[in-house]
Amino acid sequence: MSEEKIIRMDMGTLHGDEHHGKEHSILCLGIESSCDETSAAIVDSDRNILSHIIYSQIPEHQKYGGVVPELAARAHILAIDDVIRKTLDAAGKKIEDIDVIAATAGPGLIGGVLIGWMAATGIAQSTGKPLVAVNHLEGHALVPRLHAAAANGSDGATSVEFPYLLMLASGGHCQILLVRGVGQYEMIGQTLDDSAGEAFDKVAKMLGLGYPGGPVVDKRAAQGNPKAFNFPRPLCDKPGCDFSFSGIKTAARTFLSRVEEPYSDEFINDFCASFQAAVVDCIIDRLQNAFKDERVIDAAPKTLVVAGGVAKNSAIRAAMDKLATKQDVVFAAPPMNLCTDNGAMIAWAGLENYRLGKVVKEPVAPRPRWPLTEL
Repeated sequence: MSEEKIIRMDMGTLHGDEHHGKEHSILCLGIESSCDETSAAIVDSDRNILSHIIYSQIPEHQKYGGVVPELAARAHILAIDDVIRKTLDAAGKKIEDIDVIAATAGPGLIGGVLIGWMAATGIAQSTGKPLVAVNHLEGHALVPRLHAAAANGSDGATSVEFPYLLMLASGGHCQILLVRGVGQYEMIGQTLDDSAGEAFDKVAKMLGLGYPGGPVVDKRAAQGNPKAFNFPRPLCDKPGCDFSFSGIKTAARTFLSRVEEPYSDEFINDFCASFQAAVVDCIIDRLQNAFKDERVIDAAPKTLVVAGGVAKNSAIRAAMDKLATKQDVVFAAPPMNLCTDNGAMIAWAGLENYRLGKVVKEPVAPRPRWPLTEL
């Protein structure tokens, strides 16, 4: 495995209070392999990330314009042992020092999930350490409790307290959830078709901007005119909190079929800005309705949170921050390097579940689909 593909996270931006080896602090090794990153991290119960390694497969998938499941699984097999070893070395720990092992057991590409889960199971069985099966989506949902940042990227609260209203948006999921506690998730709204992340990726591919598409669309949008083109806003101004992004994606494809290539830089910038503005408007409209939902009103969450890969989008963060101010709640989001799939979120979710006694007592079958509402 090429050393250049290993990303060592900047620990200075991730640590909370410095780790002083307190006897009561619990150390968790978290392993994530649900899609195109092989990652492991060691996190303690005092919210310190002691080490965090990510092996990104993006170079392997870029030529195909998206993740190829079989290639992803093979890459996980080649990377998993090295990533775990580097994670232990970076923290200056041996496996004997770890108190609990956690790994993603779903949802995700099942080939990749199996690799990480089998590695974690093998470590737990050989060492006699407790094992926690983590729902990948719960990793995203809980990581703001490990560390949160303000919309402008500066450090915010070190933790988010329950309950909170969560916008969970990634390449495969788009949901509004009322998070009452660990394992307590109430669905307020969800996509009826495509996720926001998928829509960003598909539009980037249409424009020839490469993969992954979300970050490049965000970057190009910052240089464009969001009012240059008129995209539909599906379901906006209608009751409910569900999303629909397929219509925006179809409108983009139809429009581009009428435009002669190659596209100018100005056209691409304006197109990305207009498309992104439509997605943001849909998200904010649905969140406004969520704040009017009786379940949310009764729970009275004090924080509006965004998490998942799409949480890196600057326009979405800024719009949600503005909405939070309007609703008189605090806005919180993970730092950029904890938005996409990572081992730290799995380790933290593992710790949260471990402290509630949720450890594996019987064999667990990894799941390609595992809704948060089934926890």
